[in-house]
Amino acid sequence: MVKKVAVIGAGCSGLPAIKCCLDEGLEPTCFERSDDIGGLWRFKKEPEETRASIYKSVIINTSKEMMCYSDYPMPEEYPNYMHNSKVLEYFNKYMEHFQLQKYIKFKTSVCSIKKRPDFANTGQWDVTTEHEGKQETQVFDAILVCTGHHTAPNLQLQSFPGIENFKGQYFHSRDYKSPEDFKDKKIIVVGIGNTGADLAVEISAVAKQVYLSTRRGAWLWNRVFDSGFPLDIVLFTRFYAILQDAFPSLENSLLEYKVNSRVDHENFGLKPRHRILSQHPTISDDLPNRILSGKVVMKTNVKQFLERDVIFEDGTVEKDIDVVIFATGYRFDFSFFDESVIKVVKNKLSLYKMVFPPELEKPTVAFIGLIQPIGAIMPVSEMQARWATRVFKGLNKLPSMSEMKEMNAKRIEDRQKRYVESERHTIQVDYVDHMDEVAEEIGCKPNVKKLFLSDPKLAWEVLFGPCSPYQYRLSGPGKWKDARKAILTQRERIIKPTKTRCTSANDSHGSFRFAFKILGILILFAAIYFAM
Repeated sequence: MVKKVAVIGAGCSGLPAIKCCLDEGLEPTCFERSDDIGGLWRFKKEPEETRASIYKSVIINTSKEMMCYSDYPMPEEYPNYMHNSKVLEYFNKYMEHFQLQKYIKFKTSVCSIKKRPDFANTGQWDVTTEHEGKQETQVFDAILVCTGHHTAPNLQLQSFPGIENFKGQYFHSRDYKSPEDFKDKKIIVVGIGNTGADLAVEISAVAKQVYLSTRRGAWLWNRVFDSGFPLDIVLFTRFYAILQDAFPSLENSLLEYKVNSRVDHENFGLKPRHRILSQHPTISDDLPNRILSGKVVMKTNVKQFLERDVIFEDGTVEKDIDVVIFATGYRFDFSFFDESVIKVVKNKLSLYKMVFPPELEKPTVAFIGLIQPIGAIMPVSEMQARWATRVFKGLNKLPSMSEMKEMNAKRIEDRQKRYVESERHTIQVDYVDHMDEVAEEIGCKPNVKKLFLSDPKLAWEVLFGPCSPYQYRLSGPGKWKDARKAILTQRERIIKPTKTRCTSANDSHGSFRFAFKILGILILFAAIYFAM
């Protein structure tokens, strides 16, 4: 019988993992190597080894209603897209509300986790930790690994010929903190993921010139989407998920038309060869403005570094470069485990439904938040922890080892068909699909068909509104009495922080006409959905 659970890390995945243990009557002990909670979302001026690091200005790319934990909404006055300090403030409120701090051991690093000699029978682990220079080994019945995947920089310098001859400064984006040191300098940022785009924009405000080098290009998404609503509020709905699953090519075309209507990606040197849903989204409202003003110049992949000049694959040369920042992502590292538990090769690893290693005799290890959703990771981590703790307790069973391996192979095959080959896509999932997949294991996926019969108002919002985390507290294990209210009032909380100035009344008739026009389309797709 599982009782004692070791939780590794007190960041955005570790905190809900602690709470889920308590919800299931388990005894969690959380080991956090730093002196405070927050993980990636706690800014520090100096990067710490083996710990996630962010720059001072980071604002999250997911909105507050979509990234909150499912039974603890964000305060209504919080902005929809929060500065990192506000995210950390929310984590502290969550920790205090559910009284989680007493289960966390700070300044305690995990040195090793090893199977006990009788593991095949007990599933127990010897966990060796270190605090203030002293090591201690304890026995735990289960492990929740919540260390994330933004700790070890993926900086493969051998991929950049001549870098050893470069006389300027170069470093991984993990070490970037603020733009002041780059005033009047010529900068190259390598990589057009979210970090690369952010850094190019921010540094261009003070630099002499910024060049943004990309191997494939990228489709740019806006945080501010239709009618000023956050991107994920508009697109991450059950309705859109149905469309994407049923008509992926059409959905690609519609979204590509949408983003191109704002910025012609061909004219801006951004357009990739792949479809928009074949890559993790790059979100930037400001990069097109910087390109248009000449502060950022798009470049192809780097071919070779000279002492101060850089040659690109299209034959162009940029001279007198002062700094190169490699925004080339991260690699996974679980050195405290033996490879028999988890083996990582080029960021590829085998986890059943992105949570459980399939080859263990006992399912007493789960990886929480080792995933890259197109959407917010916080509710995904919480959902995974809800499932994992129920498996630990024996309330849910996993399939056989062979079945799990077969399903893993199918998942990998499907992912390879959709995404361009890249180490950044090895743990990629869609938010709604993955949340539903794990929720089905728990028994808390909302039944939209039944809701339309019993509560049409709620059902409409569940199907066509944002798939906010509260949906997974409407029924089943972990049901929360305020879930319905949270769903039906979420739009009020979205508007609250922006509607700070009184204006004239809206044209309600115009809104009604627009709603009437789309009603037929919505009913049609709803009929298709319920017929499935």
